[in-house]
Amino acid sequence: MTKYGLTLSSEEHSPSALVDIAVAAEDAGFDFVSISDHFHPWIGEQGHSGFVWAVVGALSSATSTIEVGIGVSCPIMRMHPVINAHATATCATLLEGRFTWGVGTGEALNEHVTGERWPPADLRLEMLDEAIGVVRKLWTGESVTHRGKHFTVEDARIFDLPQEPPPIVVSAFGEEAARLAAEAGDGLWTTGPRKDIIDIYRAEGGDGPVWSQLSLCWDRDREKAIDRAYRVWPQTALPGQLSQDLRTVFHFEQAVGSVKRDEIAESLPCGPEPGPIVDSIEQAVDAGVDHVYLHQIGDPTEGFIDFWLDEVRPKL
Repeated sequence: MTKYGLTLSSEEHSPSALVDIAVAAEDAGFDFVSISDHFHPWIGEQGHSGFVWAVVGALSSATSTIEVGIGVSCPIMRMHPVINAHATATCATLLEGRFTWGVGTGEALNEHVTGERWPPADLRLEMLDEAIGVVRKLWTGESVTHRGKHFTVEDARIFDLPQEPPPIVVSAFGEEAARLAAEAGDGLWTTGPRKDIIDIYRAEGGDGPVWSQLSLCWDRDREKAIDRAYRVWPQTALPGQLSQDLRTVFHFEQAVGSVKRDEIAESLPCGPEPGPIVDSIEQAVDAGVDHVYLHQIGDPTEGFIDFWLDEVRPKL
């Protein structure tokens, strides 16, 4: 059965606003929310980037039924796998079976901040594989010493653990990452209806759920929706490796200078019509996505959630 979720965009909203949006999503009957784990926003116009683990703690208190996913963390640079294991164990304990941890190889924008060299993609995948193994060892509650190729752990033990370890869902946009998701993860995390990636994941033996975000910009006025998406979320149109390798907010602001307004209007649903949104959801489901979550560019509580309940959800 398909589950439907709502994005908590850490880049666009303050920590307290994210909690309010999650409460509204729970009240509206969404199955889950997915919150991003960034140190920086993509561009300055977005204006926010709270510490995700503090926000998840607040979500555990403010909500009671809705599931919470981290979409996604990079556990290989900014925070050592030991600290990620500790944070996720605590969050899973607080959320009591409602927590899923998405992981990926990250972006230089968020991970370069400690001054470490930004590794190439193949090396980051290797680091991610090792980091997942370290976290799983720590989630056993045993004392762990690990001297690997990329990470060292000495006599670390986590005392507060959930009854069951949370799922680790691995982000993939390429073939090798999809293989890693099948081998080391409990599911696949991607963006859009990436049937090619989903097919590789399944062919490699991956049998977990597939999570995917669909971005859109609802507004009663289509032109206002396009303007807001173009102003707030232009990086969605950047090609190839740029989103992984650009280092600073300033670099992204330079890069999106080449993005045209028409490109944004063509790349995601904008405006008041439910049809394009329903179509994009159905494409994702047909591709094999079973956790579809919607990123409303702008505040979802300012009309979008009502639109979802009245005009989109009944059509699915």
